[in-house]
Amino acid sequence: MKTRKEMNPEFLWDLSHIFKDDSAWEAACEEAETAIAAVAEAQGTLGDSAEAMKKGIGLMCDAEEKVMLCYLYPMLKKSTDAGDSTFQAMEAKAMGLIVKLQSAAAFLNPEIVAIPEDRFEEIVANPILKDELFSLRKVVKAKAHTLSAEQELMLAKLADAAQTPDNAFSMLNNVDLEFPTIKDAEGKDVRLSNGNFGVYRESPVRSVREAAFTSYFNTFKKFENTIAELYSGSVKLDCYFADVRGYSSARESALFNNDVPETVYDSLIEAVHDSLPYMRKYLELRKKVLGLEKIDLFDLYTPMVEDVSFEMPYEKSVSLVKEALKPLGEEYGKLLNMAFDNKWIDVYENKGKRSGAFSCGVHGVHPYVLLNYTDTLDDAFTLAHELGHAMHSYKSSEAQSFLNHNYSIMVAEVASTVNEVLLTLHLLKTETDPKRRAYVLNHFLESFRTTLYRQTLFAEFERETHSMCEKGEALTAQSLSELYKGLVSKYYEGAEINEIMANEWSYIPHFYTAFYVYQYATGFSSAVAIAKNILETGDATGYLKFLTLGGSDYPIEELKVAGVDLTKPETVKNALGLFDSTIDELAELLEKL
Repeated sequence: MKTRKEMNPEFLWDLSHIFKDDSAWEAACEEAETAIAAVAEAQGTLGDSAEAMKKGIGLMCDAEEKVMLCYLYPMLKKSTDAGDSTFQAMEAKAMGLIVKLQSAAAFLNPEIVAIPEDRFEEIVANPILKDELFSLRKVVKAKAHTLSAEQELMLAKLADAAQTPDNAFSMLNNVDLEFPTIKDAEGKDVRLSNGNFGVYRESPVRSVREAAFTSYFNTFKKFENTIAELYSGSVKLDCYFADVRGYSSARESALFNNDVPETVYDSLIEAVHDSLPYMRKYLELRKKVLGLEKIDLFDLYTPMVEDVSFEMPYEKSVSLVKEALKPLGEEYGKLLNMAFDNKWIDVYENKGKRSGAFSCGVHGVHPYVLLNYTDTLDDAFTLAHELGHAMHSYKSSEAQSFLNHNYSIMVAEVASTVNEVLLTLHLLKTETDPKRRAYVLNHFLESFRTTLYRQTLFAEFERETHSMCEKGEALTAQSLSELYKGLVSKYYEGAEINEIMANEWSYIPHFYTAFYVYQYATGFSSAVAIAKNILETGDATGYLKFLTLGGSDYPIEELKVAGVDLTKPETVKNALGLFDSTIDELAELLEKL
């Protein structure tokens, strides 16, 4: 594999857009230190006047923006060449700045919350605080759940220890677990890992994917009691923090900051329950196409359409994505050209480069996109996905102040998935080869299954485990596996569910960040609705406005600007209806092959 220095510069991002060189970064770190020190000037003044409030928030934002530039520059460098100790040292120095800023700005929220209500309303009525108003109201909204200064300090000191279940599971999963070997399709011994499990579970050879599933989850089963104790500890901490802050439940606490009604969470689960007949139909189609007498969970990931060639060199992928996203308008197209032409994207793998893909917004500069491109159709989808994040970041940063530019995860996945859906529908519109069309339809159906159904199953599991904890019921390996098996049996009725599969809950790292995964399902449903509406009406105005909102409002309200109302069950139900019709389309097409 090529080293970083051996790579063609044409396909590397240009971080000099952030800082000209490392010397400029060093100078910026000194400026950040000065800006951090200046934050203290505002302490004790925020309730004096609107001008004092604006100055205090401005000092904090100025320091944070400078610190983030100092952090992102080495972080991005390290992500493409992790072996370079220089970047590691630079990142560590930047992390030190972040810690200093957190300490310096710790007085802000408590001081804002302590302002008497009448005085607060008098201050925020001043129009000079127009940009700061939403953030200020969010801080005050949490007042009922904010404790005394002494109690808050005690909880803050507990924060590091509270990460122990998550950190311990991460160490077990990523470092300590040793997976066995299995036979691959050629009969060779290969050792399973977290990295290659996904490859072998998709194998067209049934014995290979069965061995991959069984061996992988048996490894976790050996530690099921330990993992159950870790997860139980994580749930107990969620419930404890919610209780001491006066929330009625851990879920209310988790949804509070984004002002998401618990009915949105429940209606998602209810809508998916109502559509389980579609999943049964999909499983029957899979069983028929794969020629199986019975279908197991390890049969769900292998493609139903084999031997399809989608050679997708990067240049072809760029053209395809540009064409697919034309419905988003001329301005969006110009931004895409900026990304491609101005070295925002780091394209190919090199030694020491981080795996996977990501987009990173840099306020005041532009976003960067990291890929590990390998000329496949999946890579084209990844490119479209990450550019969705990048365009969201760019438009939010362009339209919003630093205080308001960051958007929540609940809307983040909408922008990326809209691009994926538009690419899918473009391929289905333009692709004439029946087998390649079938491949794209299969890909689309798997997006529904893994994002909408599977993540909702996870969301229901979390709802039930936290409810059990709040009722004083024990979360043991046995009770967790029984709960999970029951849910899997419901969601995948007709599939064989053995005891090993009942242990699947034990390998999901997202469960240690409670009530997070439901946002993947709501985001996917929202994206399907938005993409379909844009194609049907030819009007992307509302969606493009949505991309400019950043974090200036709550996500439910921002999505309404894009034409989606998650408080109404129709959003999810309509997406599920498309899943149903796509199953029929694929079944009809496969009959002709």
